[in-house]
Amino acid sequence: MSYKDSKPLTDDLKAVYTTVDEPLALDELEGFAEKWDAKYPKISKSWRKNWAGLSTYFKYPQEVRRLIYTTDTIESFNRQLRKVTKAKSVFPTDDSLLKMLYLAMKDITKKWTGRRRDLSIIHPSEFVKKSL
Repeated sequence: MSYKDSKPLTDDLKAVYTTVDEPLALDELEGFAEKWDAKYPKISKSWRKNWAGLSTYFKYPQEVRRLIYTTDTIESFNRQLRKVTKAKSVFPTDDSLLKMLYLAMKDITKKWTGRRRDLSIIHPSEFVKKSL
């Protein structure tokens, strides 16, 4: 994919999974396909092929969906673990690696003082019923 296309393409794809419901998402996917299939036909084809699995996402409330597609926290956590292990390329045993990762995880999670502002809106029984 061309670098100059990456931002507009991902913005258009984001419009698919941030819509309010499944019918609107399908409309957005059609719009995406009309715009991008000439250059990147495999993207919309893949989404259509896997739509049965992808569409279960719309059974959850909007607040939960945001937690599902936002991976910044996970990526940040993994980056910090890689940073710790990169400094030491060889570990004498698997246990030494696990201990180092455990201690790094303890340090990383100490900094997690914030709380998701929308978690209080989400009631677990509400979206569990919808997903069944």
